[in-house]
Amino acid sequence: MSGPAVHQAAALLLGYPDTRWPERLDAVTAALEPLPGPDVALLLRFCATVRDTAPLTLAARYVTTFDRSRRRCLYLTYYTDGDTRRRGTNLARLKALYRDHGWQPPEDELPDFLPLMLEFAARAPQAGTRLLAEHRPGLELLRLALTDHHSPYADIVEAVCHTLPGPGPATREAALRLARGGPPTEAVGLLPFPQRPTDAPHAEETSR
Repeated sequence: MSGPAVHQAAALLLGYPDTRWPERLDAVTAALEPLPGPDVALLLRFCATVRDTAPLTLAARYVTTFDRSRRRCLYLTYYTDGDTRRRGTNLARLKALYRDHGWQPPEDELPDFLPLMLEFAARAPQAGTRLLAEHRPGLELLRLALTDHHSPYADIVEAVCHTLPGPGPATREAALRLARGGPPTEAVGLLPFPQRPTDAPHAEETSR
């Protein structure tokens, strides 16, 4: 099965395109090319789309895409929890899950950062796939928002969704209904976790 390979590739491709991005892109492309499947094809399409984009240009697009819009946030608990007390609990639970499987992610990044979750899924496929499936509402909302933004990054998130069991929500409204399973937004702090925007992305969508 290509699930772990797709998850590892997606983790690398969703990382910030730094000065070593060309080498990272080449390595991911070479690893994926022998593999079959529509999820792999989507990742390879992303690689081909951005191959001729200068790293600095792609880095600027990355910031615009993910860091300047609540609707395209890479922190998955944010889609269901917003800045709530429940989010703090879920972040702590994620850290404990990683630790229980012998993995220590970087301390300077929140544990619900999608590239970290994908790397965990590549290292611990069974537990990691369950974790991604649990956060499918956020993944699907992110995929839809990236598609609306005409971003090539939509291919990466769609590829990840292909690796998850069962059908995904057919519409944005269905994805929003899943995301609303979280509690209403509360104005509470999440210390010691870094602070993020205060409004949940699904709340912004319902106001549009």
